[in-house]
Amino acid sequence: MKFSERLIEVLKTSKYSQKELANMLKISESNISNWKSGKNLPSVDVLYNLCVILEESADYILGLTD
Repeated sequence: MKFSERLIEVLKTSKYSQKELANMLKISESNISNWKSGKNLPSVDVLYNLCVILEESADYILGLTD
């Protein structure tokens, strides 16, 4: 599974809206939209914070593990 697909899956079960998540990560909502559409990927720093906020491992979000 690709990052974009896994991110969409994780966000659906998250207690945060896309806007809340963007604010927490100090990025724009369009960045998250671009990740979801597969246009680009987060930086390592942002990925780390994303994993902490969503309480998921980087391996899972990156689609390396189930």
